Amino acid sequence: MTAPDPRANPLLRGHEAAEAMLAEAMRSGRMHHAWLITGPAGIGKATLAFRFARRLLAGMPDANTLELPESHPVLRRTAAGSHADLLTVEREWDPKRKRLRGEIVVDDVRRVSEFLRLTPAEGGWRVVVLDGAEDLNRNAANALLKVLEEPPARAMLLLVCSAAGRLLPTIRSRCRRLRLAPLAETDIAALLQTYMPELDADQRLRLSGLAEGSIGRALQLAEGEGVAFADMVSEVMDALPNLTTEKAHAVADALGRNEDAFSTFMDLLRAAVAAAVRDAARGRTDPDQARMLGARPLDAWVDVWHALTRLQDETENAYLDKRQAIVTGLGLLANAH
Repeated sequence: MTAPDPRANPLLRGHEAAEAMLAEAMRSGRMHHAWLITGPAGIGKATLAFRFARRLLAGMPDANTLELPESHPVLRRTAAGSHADLLTVEREWDPKRKRLRGEIVVDDVRRVSEFLRLTPAEGGWRVVVLDGAEDLNRNAANALLKVLEEPPARAMLLLVCSAAGRLLPTIRSRCRRLRLAPLAETDIAALLQTYMPELDADQRLRLSGLAEGSIGRALQLAEGEGVAFADMVSEVMDALPNLTTEKAHAVADALGRNEDAFSTFMDLLRAAVAAAVRDAARGRTDPDQARMLGARPLDAWVDVWHALTRLQDETENAYLDKRQAIVTGLGLLANAH
């Protein structure tokens, strides 16, 4: 079993306070017409948004929870994408490039405007979940702003966003913001036990530590070779500041055998650098981190992290040679002393 799609997922952990706030807003009758649900990727933002949407469509909660039983018809219909009063907007599939589009376009947002002008089919709310609001292009963002400026009655917009800084300030100012924090490792371990019961306790513990508060990241690592790649990152970090060119090429060769390895390895590598810098800034470095970081000021390591990020983005977006990008990225670490 893996995690259900957020629209079908009845399980939410770690965000009880946010859920109680939304339930209380419903009971008070003073709900804002638009909510901006923010936080890191993979922590349950969309799951909470659909949980709220289902409760709006099903009726008033009687406690500080938005939960519906799995047998409830509203849950089944939203899971199937067949509820007439719920619209989901996200990046669409591009059949020509055979991948998701890079942005949400203005035609997607025009559907929102048209949908909200209709009378609720079941006499209650019309609800829009916009998942990945940071992917709105300029025209789409301006079209959404018009909707937010003149919201229809009994209409609710739920914007799910992992990078709120990329939104127009005028969009942010017209939404009530709900910030979700990364999940605790105990919550991630519990969710892993539910979604992937075949994992043993040690595997769940390791993945929970690597996930940086994101159950989505934990599942991605578990379903691929994430733990093996994390071990490779540890070997690289342990070799610093004396990482050799031969070692860099050996790592690149090993990763080259897996088509999806580049992104996972680079994510883990950047996370390891960021964690070392954070620990150093807080005076909590262990001896290995101190050895790695000691030859350069912390701001130089921040520059390395940014360079690794640019390298990963350029390689993925421009379809550059991933093997060479790994060698280059490891060279940035080796030359940072």
